[in-house]
Amino acid sequence: MRSLYIGASGMLAQQTNVDVIANNLANMNTTAYTKRRAEFNDLLYQNIIRPGSSSSADNTIIPSGIQLGLGVQTAAVYRITEGGGLVKTDNSLDLAIKGRGYFQIELPEGKGIGYTRDGAFQRNGDGVIVTHDGYVVQPEITIPDDAVEVYVNSSGEVWIKQDGETDEVNVGQLELATFVNEAGLEAIGDNLFTETAASGAPVLDNPDAEGFGSILQGYLSTSNVNAVTEITELVSAQRAYEMNSKIISTADQMLTTINQLK
Repeated sequence: MRSLYIGASGMLAQQTNVDVIANNLANMNTTAYTKRRAEFNDLLYQNIIRPGSSSSADNTIIPSGIQLGLGVQTAAVYRITEGGGLVKTDNSLDLAIKGRGYFQIELPEGKGIGYTRDGAFQRNGDGVIVTHDGYVVQPEITIPDDAVEVYVNSSGEVWIKQDGETDEVNVGQLELATFVNEAGLEAIGDNLFTETAASGAPVLDNPDAEGFGSILQGYLSTSNVNAVTEITELVSAQRAYEMNSKIISTADQMLTTINQLK
C-alpha cells in the first residue's frame, strides 16, 4: 500500500509548512525579520512501464507509460528579503537600511563577523556602539562622553556635537555588506546571520554607494510578515494535512477489507 507512505510524507511536509508559518507569525513584530517560505518537491517515481520504451517487435513507442509517485518532501525553506517597512523611533542610534545591505557585528569568542539589518544600537560603558546583546558594531565607533548630539547621515558618517562646541566632529564611518545570494546566509538567532558558501563572500562599501542602501537615522526596519497572508496559508496547510490523513484512513480501511476476506 504505497498510499500509506505517500499520505505520511504529505503529513510530514505540511507539518513542516505549519512550523514555518508559526515562526513567521511569532516574529511578525521582530525588528527586521524576513519571512520564510517552505518549498516542496516530489519524491522518486517507480516506473512500472517506462515512457518511450518499445512495446512490440516493430518498435512501437509507449507514449506515456506508468509512473507511480512516492510522495513529497521538503526541498528548502527560503527567506523572502523584500517588502519590509520602516517605523519612526526618533532614537539617535536607531538606524534603518533603506535598500540593500547588512550591518557588520563582531561576534563573541572569536566567532567572526555576523550580519544584521536590525539597527537598534546602543552605547556601552566605553561609549562604543553595540547591539542590544553588547556585540560591537564594525567598524568600531566610539562616541565621547561629552557628546550632546549624535548625527548619522545617509552615507553612514557618524558626527557628534560636543558640549560647549559649535563645530561637529566626525567620529567614524559605518560600512555595509552585501551578498550575491542573501537567502544563502545562515540564521543564528538574535537577528544575526553568518556567511556561508551559498551566500558568497561579503562585498563591503559605504552606505549610499552604488548597489548599497542608505542609512536612515531614527528609524527601524519592520518585519515583512503579512498576518492575513500567513493565516490564509495556515488554513491551506491545515486542510492539506487533513486530506493526507484521510489518505491514510482510506488505505487502512482497504487493508481492513482485505484482512476480512475469507
